[in-house]
Amino acid sequence: MNILVGISRVPDTATKILIGPDGKSIDEKGVKFIINPYDEFALEEGLRLKEKFGGTVVTITVGPEASKEVIRSALAMGADRAVLVKTDGFFDSYFVAKNFANYAKQFNPDIIFFGRQSVDFDSLMVPAMVSEFLGLPLITIVSKLTIDGNKVVAERDVIGGKEVIETTLPCVISAQKGLNEPRYPKLPDILKAKNKPIEEINPETTQAMVEILNMEIPLRSRKNKIVGDSDEEIAEIVRLLHEDAKII
Repeated sequence: MNILVGISRVPDTATKILIGPDGKSIDEKGVKFIINPYDEFALEEGLRLKEKFGGTVVTITVGPEASKEVIRSALAMGADRAVLVKTDGFFDSYFVAKNFANYAKQFNPDIIFFGRQSVDFDSLMVPAMVSEFLGLPLITIVSKLTIDGNKVVAERDVIGGKEVIETTLPCVISAQKGLNEPRYPKLPDILKAKNKPIEEINPETTQAMVEILNMEIPLRSRKNKIVGDSDEEIAEIVRLLHEDAKII
């Protein structure tokens, strides 16, 4: 079974984030980067399928040279090969999805895994765009997965419950927390990963679909306004959220 797993390099969720001098990006000085946590569930599921059915697990990452650090973490977990679509500067989800799809056409995977979303931009768009580029069925936010021959049965989280969907291979799956428990790499595997080759490919340039105008650190100050639950007071809450807080 050919298994392709998309992974991304994101700031550690425990890292204190500061805005860079340009006001449009984070200041990476002193920031620790890790594999996107949701992508760890995706990679673990791919590794389990390989252990069950045999095959090859390949990870693909779009990002700068510094992405190799997290790529080696994926290799230490058990990925057979790793690909870096090397690019610098800002890139949007469309760029990532297009380049993932380009590689997938060459690799011809039986199944493609992604995390449900990256914890930095939280767009949830890449899995859907890749499935569209490739013309493959997609099941998102999967918390349970069963594969029997060519049949795929997935349980996905929805508001207020679960939804069970069936499809066939090849397909695209985005992994949700709870799908599995990602393994911790063993020291020998970490050491071996340091010497494993990482294939580098040049990206296809695409027109930017998203532009970041500015970034701001959320304010922690509170207005300390307390109201009741009458119709008039609820209307006042809505007004304050709209006119003062400007969040609705």
